[in-house]
Amino acid sequence: MEINQTLEALQELINVVAKLRSPYGCPWDLAQTPSSLTPYVIEEAYEVVDAIQTGDKKAIAEELGDLLLQVVLQAQIASEAGDFSLQQVAEGISQKLIRRHPHVFGDVTVASMEEVHKNWETIKAAEKGETIETQKLSDQLNRYRRSLPPLNAAMKISEKAAKVGFEWNNVDEVWGKFHEELGEFQQALAEETKERQESELGDLLFAIIQVARWHKLDPSAGLQGTSQRFIQRLQKMEDVIERPLTDYSLEELDALWQQAKAQLGH
Repeated sequence: MEINQTLEALQELINVVAKLRSPYGCPWDLAQTPSSLTPYVIEEAYEVVDAIQTGDKKAIAEELGDLLLQVVLQAQIASEAGDFSLQQVAEGISQKLIRRHPHVFGDVTVASMEEVHKNWETIKAAEKGETIETQKLSDQLNRYRRSLPPLNAAMKISEKAAKVGFEWNNVDEVWGKFHEELGEFQQALAEETKERQESELGDLLFAIIQVARWHKLDPSAGLQGTSQRFIQRLQKMEDVIERPLTDYSLEELDALWQQAKAQLGH
């Protein structure tokens, strides 16, 4: 009974999306393309993560629904173009899960999570006509670059590269690289084009991620915490002021900021 209700709910969502994309549907939905929806896929995925971290079950369910909408909408647009259907999407992931879990759906025996992971990587490589031994490191790293947020990708890339020897001898060398990149970035800001400045900024960020890796720190978590603290302090400021923030001088804003920082204890 529950399975039937779930399938009915999914079918209703599919029907709703199809109607939104029909000739007499919503102009906004009709104007969307796979590329134009990409920012929403990323946004909804992050909102799911945020809801999970807060532990709000109602919010988790709502945000998962928003993410599911993006899957159905992408499949609807692809189906209209004759590329693939939602059915093919579902069948494809089911087949992949079965294929990559022979210890569940086959006769393979595993003794640990490490063996599960090794089998997964072996099967994944075989799907591309490769073996773990013949896989090019550059191909592996490029997949991280394409599929992960930049900070996470940079950390993963540096971890994988370090395992095959692309590593410093000690943390002092890592700090040396950071200071080298900082100097090059400062020089680019003074003398180079914007394109060159962004390139040097990327090198500097990559260098600080290496420092974080050596100290076993998570740069994404660190930056997320900083953003959260900034917002919390700003909220404290807005709770006590009587005029718009733009009406206050820089000195007044700094005093309010320090007051909020003291109240929050960070």
